[in-house]
Amino acid sequence: MNIQHKEEDGKGIFYVAEEKGTLAELVYSKTGNDTLTIQHTEVSDTLRGKNIGYLLVNAAAAYARENHLKISSRCTFATAIFNKKKAEFEDVLKGN
Repeated sequence: MNIQHKEEDGKGIFYVAEEKGTLAELVYSKTGNDTLTIQHTEVSDTLRGKNIGYLLVNAAAAYARENHLKISSRCTFATAIFNKKKAEFEDVLKGN
């Protein structure tokens, strides 16, 4: 699965797209100089059950690591992933 990334003016998106449009997305904003805040995650019905939401969260975490950012989440899905796999993401979660 090819996860793409776009960022402009402190806002960004990790997404999966095909000719028909975006099939999955994780939307974030940068807060201050050191925080990436996940706002929303959505996966189309055609990709549900294929672990795409987790892959989007993982892509955001990799980006945060590469750019020395901490992650905050306002998205219930991303927060659930972070709580379930805390050891995997604790290095990038804000407040740790």
